[in-house]
Amino acid sequence: MDLTFTPDEEAFRDECRRWLHANVPRGLPSGDTREGFALHLDWERKLFDARWAVVSWPEEYGGRGASPMEWLIFEEEYYRAGGPQRVTQNGIFLLAPTVFEFGTKAQQDRILPRMAAAEDLWCQGWSEPNAGSDLAGIQSRGVRDDERGGWRLSGQKTWTTRGAFCTHLFGLFRTDPEAERHRGLTYLLVPLDAPGVTVRGFGRLDGDEGFAEVFLDDVFVPDDDVLGEVNQGWSVAMATTSAERGLTLRSPGRFMATAARLVELWRERGASADPALRDAVVRAYIDAQAYRWQTFQTVTRMTDGENVGAESSLTKVFWSELDVRMHETALELLGADAELDDSAWTRGYQFALSGPIYAGTNEIQRNVIAERVLGMPRR
Repeated sequence: MDLTFTPDEEAFRDECRRWLHANVPRGLPSGDTREGFALHLDWERKLFDARWAVVSWPEEYGGRGASPMEWLIFEEEYYRAGGPQRVTQNGIFLLAPTVFEFGTKAQQDRILPRMAAAEDLWCQGWSEPNAGSDLAGIQSRGVRDDERGGWRLSGQKTWTTRGAFCTHLFGLFRTDPEAERHRGLTYLLVPLDAPGVTVRGFGRLDGDEGFAEVFLDDVFVPDDDVLGEVNQGWSVAMATTSAERGLTLRSPGRFMATAARLVELWRERGASADPALRDAVVRAYIDAQAYRWQTFQTVTRMTDGENVGAESSLTKVFWSELDVRMHETALELLGADAELDDSAWTRGYQFALSGPIYAGTNEIQRNVIAERVLGMPRR
């Protein structure tokens, strides 16, 4: 792995750094509130107009054709500049890589430009009331409609992040009820304004309202909205979960920026804090840097044609637990009343606690690591 940046990569860094520092908005409300979501969309559309929304995509879809390394550079500069969380992330970071891999050219031409421009807004329809971490246990079904050339969907999806504000859902549906658990599933794209769809938002304890339940009652979806092959949706979904656990959803830039903020907090509060917290701050900084270099190595391997596969579970466990540790350390530095304040650190801590749960619980990820990475027997 070459640890130096080329002159072109350094020039790319300078260009995006200048633009971001001149344009990143400050103090946006949470993107999981209705008001905040609208303001975040204004920002995302400004990113798109300047061709920074999807830098690694081809120019025909609104990108810059940037290399994976340049994308990582952009992410570093984005978070260094204090860029807000991307409310379009489920589309551009999770669904889009799957569309590039499994979608037809017609699907790519139809879906990707509107996704990049934040015109179509996507939520993920994985979890169901009785199928949280057990994705293969879903019961939502699709029944073939030969007359109209498509599928009729029924069932319920839950915990759909920002589903209350989105226009489309991507998810798995059981289209062959006689097949084994991981078979007979089809990956489908569902417009949320289709007849028979009911979206019911619900509030969280932190007051944000973006979570939603999605109910489907005999919803027709045409064959054009099948991604990949019918009854082969599990392999398509695994590509999405690999993106969710690995590179795209949680780039190192996010954790490097948090570690830098933690170091500054130590400089402000460290003199009056428990000296043992110094080691926790140093560990957080080192771990964030280690994640950065490990990601560069992964990108190098992918550029050479390697498939990371189940190793993405290692990545997911690492970044999710790092996020929790960094925010716990920050709250300890802030003192006993920190959790009573509605500060960036407090909200960040609340969100970090969900990291070991979403994208597949860390307990399940450790099973994947044991069986598929380490080759240990199932018990």
